[in-house]
Amino acid sequence: MTDLARIFSTICNPFLTALALFVILAHAVAKDTPTFWAYLFASTFFTSIGPMLYVLWLYATDRITDLDMSVRSEREAVFSAFVVFFCLGTATLWLIHAPRLLIATMGGYAVSSLVVGYITRYWKISTHALGISASMSALTYLYHQQPLPFLVLIPIVGWSRVYLKAHTVAQVLAGIVLGATSVILVYHVFKLL
Repeated sequence: MTDLARIFSTICNPFLTALALFVILAHAVAKDTPTFWAYLFASTFFTSIGPMLYVLWLYATDRITDLDMSVRSEREAVFSAFVVFFCLGTATLWLIHAPRLLIATMGGYAVSSLVVGYITRYWKISTHALGISASMSALTYLYHQQPLPFLVLIPIVGWSRVYLKAHTVAQVLAGIVLGATSVILVYHVFKLL
């Protein structure tokens, strides 16, 4: 069971769920192949590639103890950097005249990271649960009932984080609620809902 929990936790980490989400969103809104690649690069660089390379650098230089950033005190500065990445991503998407759906989704990442950075000062909320919940909420908005079978990933990821003793049930539930709420709020602000 530990191996299974690690597999789900690794496959559904926030960087990979963001990558998968933006591949799907870029495909949904792009009118042609060059536009798809422009949207995909602009979004995934700021949500997945850049932040992942930053975390790997922190780990390689012993600034964090592990790649999950298990030590709460190490997370605050990391989430501040994530907010910068996501704000730059939002600005980049706006500058290249990306559709509101992409800009809003990137903005949602900025907002939720800002909230997570604040919460992290006091408590260790699950970003795995947040990432999968936000991604599933965005896909449900876009495709309505089609992604519903994949909602099972939310409790599976939550179980994996609790089983691996990375988070408590409350931390996982808070991540799920924050992920879904941030999508709803930001999409509402961008008049997508």
